Amino acid sequence: MNRTHRRPDARTHAVRPVLLVPLLAALAAAPAPRLAAQTLRVPYQTFTLSNGLKVIVHEDHSVPIVTVNTWYHVGSSDERPGRTGFAHLFEHLMFMGSEHVPTGDFDKLLEAAGGDNNGSTTEDRTNYFEDGPANALALMLYLDSDRMGFLLPEITPPKVDLQRGVVQNERRQSYENQPYGLAQENILQRLYPADHPYHWPVIGSMADLNAASIEDVRRFDRQYYTPSNATMVIAGDVTLRQVRPMVERWFGGIARGPAVTRTPPPAVHLAADVYATLEDRVQLPRVYDTWHTVKAFAPDDAGLEMLGEVLADGKASRLYKRLVYELQIATQVAAFQDGGRIDGKFEIFATARPGHDLNEIARVIDQEVRTLADSGPTAREVERVRNSIEADFLGRMERVGSFGGKADQLNYYNYFVGTPDYFQRDLDRYRAVTPADIQRLARDYLLRAHRVVLSVVPAGHTELAATEGVSR
Repeated sequence: MNRTHRRPDARTHAVRPVLLVPLLAALAAAPAPRLAAQTLRVPYQTFTLSNGLKVIVHEDHSVPIVTVNTWYHVGSSDERPGRTGFAHLFEHLMFMGSEHVPTGDFDKLLEAAGGDNNGSTTEDRTNYFEDGPANALALMLYLDSDRMGFLLPEITPPKVDLQRGVVQNERRQSYENQPYGLAQENILQRLYPADHPYHWPVIGSMADLNAASIEDVRRFDRQYYTPSNATMVIAGDVTLRQVRPMVERWFGGIARGPAVTRTPPPAVHLAADVYATLEDRVQLPRVYDTWHTVKAFAPDDAGLEMLGEVLADGKASRLYKRLVYELQIATQVAAFQDGGRIDGKFEIFATARPGHDLNEIARVIDQEVRTLADSGPTAREVERVRNSIEADFLGRMERVGSFGGKADQLNYYNYFVGTPDYFQRDLDRYRAVTPADIQRLARDYLLRAHRVVLSVVPAGHTELAATEGVSR
């Protein structure tokens, strides 16, 4: 399921699931035993062009709309130290015109046909989609094929410099001038060694963006933006018979591209707790606890997500009740599992109320984690979380396009587990989690493991930080 807690970023990040309104209504009305017997299916057909482009077609004739959702299997984890931020920079360049579609015409042509588009970048992939009326499919494929096959001539110094400036301004707005905006970057630097693919944020650093040469950017295009490194989902009011000749016409002549190989990095472990303090232009101090966990779809991934919701999802969660409602020492608390393609992390953060320091917050967080590890959650807590996850999952299945729609989800499952229609099996992961599982996960991944503890405090007030050695 999609981690809706992932880092915010306007044209840069991910979501997940999607199905039919009648099915959703039927599932909501059904008693629990019958609900478990339902099988979610998102039927699809697939074909692969000779140049390696894999195409997944899902027919949904309920509404005359179509979406074209393309995933390039490249993200910030494919960058290298000193040259970070390329995946995100390239996402922006893909909207700057190609050989036969001048700058600005991509949006102009698509909007004139009643469609819209967007894109996003994560550590693991970059995606682009167009949504619109079914009769705009040929236009969507033409536009996408031109920037897949004919972008290189339009990667010019003025365009790269322009988008470099746009990305740097985005970094200023979303990271450097955003309260707590540099926290995740600081956590990643301490959670992963300098050569690990998750050591840097998706947006990259100012210095690396400045250092990017025109040849660096062109090399990135030749290496990763190729048919053999992409998967395209076409979903909506279409048929395979209609789609296949159109895809072959517009994409069949594009060169395959080099093979992309990756060497998995060694497993990462913290040998001791790591404490750090970041002074920022904030009004209230905030503490972050972050642990290494498991990658997406690993055996404990779903249980860890449920652990996060037991701890801090909604007013009925344990940390909210203790920190915000009962003790009134915090204004906000969150906890979540964030599993990626290579690795995962579990994070808890809480913001203090005026007049309270982060050691107070940290002690309560540790008490609640210890209680959960010792006694486990109640069956009612687990059922609440499971129902919430299931409702969110099914609710997303009403959409075909956009972020997290069925097309995006088919691409997600295809890339991460190799099976596009993984909807039912994904949901079953959460249904199988027991109170004993959550107790074990709290004990093994949080209580008995080392973590990064980052305090973000108002400038000049380091005395408010959580300190190592203070009893927690």
